[in-house]
Amino acid sequence: MAGICAYGGYVPRYRLNRMKIYQAMGWMNPGNIGNARGEKAVANYDEDSITMAVASGIDALKGFNRSKVEGLYFASTTMPYKERLNAGIVTAALGLDDRIRAADFCGGIKAGTTALLSALEGVESKRLDNVLVCASDSRLGKPASPQELIFGDAAAALLVGDKDVMAEFKGSYSTTYDFVDHFRGDTARYDRQWEDRWIRDLGFAQLIPEVVKGLFDKYNLKMSDFAKVIYPCHYPAARKGLNKKLGIAPQAEQSNLQERIGETGTPQSLVMFVSALEEANPGDKILLISFGSGCDALFFEVTGNIQGKRDRNGISGCLANKAELDNYTKFLVWRDTLPAELGLRSEEDLWTRWSLLWRKRKMVLGLWGSKCKKCGTPQLPPQRVCVNPECGTIDDMEEYLFSDKIGRIASYTGDMLAASYDPPAIYGAIQFEGGGKYYFDFTDCNLDGLATGMPVAMSFRKKYEDKIRDIAGYFWKAVPVKEVR
Repeated sequence: MAGICAYGGYVPRYRLNRMKIYQAMGWMNPGNIGNARGEKAVANYDEDSITMAVASGIDALKGFNRSKVEGLYFASTTMPYKERLNAGIVTAALGLDDRIRAADFCGGIKAGTTALLSALEGVESKRLDNVLVCASDSRLGKPASPQELIFGDAAAALLVGDKDVMAEFKGSYSTTYDFVDHFRGDTARYDRQWEDRWIRDLGFAQLIPEVVKGLFDKYNLKMSDFAKVIYPCHYPAARKGLNKKLGIAPQAEQSNLQERIGETGTPQSLVMFVSALEEANPGDKILLISFGSGCDALFFEVTGNIQGKRDRNGISGCLANKAELDNYTKFLVWRDTLPAELGLRSEEDLWTRWSLLWRKRKMVLGLWGSKCKKCGTPQLPPQRVCVNPECGTIDDMEEYLFSDKIGRIASYTGDMLAASYDPPAIYGAIQFEGGGKYYFDFTDCNLDGLATGMPVAMSFRKKYEDKIRDIAGYFWKAVPVKEVR
């Protein structure tokens, strides 16, 4: 039986109170006050849809043999590259085998469930096994627009297979329409949308009931069969109307997390799905619906295997680990909406040449080092000669993954002269447990909160953005952790 074998989630650390946005920009659009409740999740300046997808994938693959993954599907409408396989970057960062199938799914915000359906069908056909589906978005709304307040950033990942399944896939029904609610042209940075009443009354209110009826008729189901019902719709009144129209009981409605994260776009339904799985019980049936250029409706039945598979952060763990972003203008600078002077050092031409990245790709993207076969000493970067002074063995190494290892701060500094979108730039030496030492930038932290000996985890982030070539480069950074699990 095909289904979900593991789940993972990621919500950025920083949250921006929506009222701070309204206080700064509400003078242009006073009617936006209705969207100013709660807070939105905000990706750090060194995060994008790729880095968040990697974070959710790491969470999903916890304890799983990565060599067994045969496919990686990445869904997003905010992919950094138009002509470079974004899923290929995610694959390398997760330390997966090069000999797997990888694909980008894009073009509409139901691409996440489309990717999930493709993975499920691939596993059902026995042509693929263990396909990781990652969905991630970091959409931009213009300042003073409803989207700026409504949108939030997040990612979700689901491992699809046919062994030790925690949620068995039972069936699906899909529709496809060129229904234009949100849209962006080829060179547009900001989301645009048509009228709210159009989206509410002709979109959510008609397309979601249609796909639900199609699924129920196809499989002889009724709404009371489901313990949880998941569908994206950030309009409070429209949700109430849909709940009544579809007969969704209050206890069955899965929270859309609008006041804690925001409308996340492509990963929205999957973020809600992960949140539901975190609390699901064996025997629960879950209805999963997406929306965007039509709808996908999928239903699952939770198995007893779910009881032993909750040892991960998921969405709830990320929601608990948050920090307030108390400066709206910092958010604008991070998104390059408000240009800021970073100093002359920001003008250095530091992009990584593609030929060098190819040769060093496993170390740069996957953080692979080496481990001496004779004495067992890990070393980063990978070496030909063992760094252990009591060993010194030559050319007798095996690959060793550092990205999932805990390190400790050996030294650190804050640099106000270095170019940084969040000064001071913080960097230092990390000593890994078991061996291996390297210098990394630090992120998601403040200088005052650091101390030598503090544990850190590795996080895949943007190393630089080259605006001349319109490319981003990636590497790993150190993030302090509250406790080592």
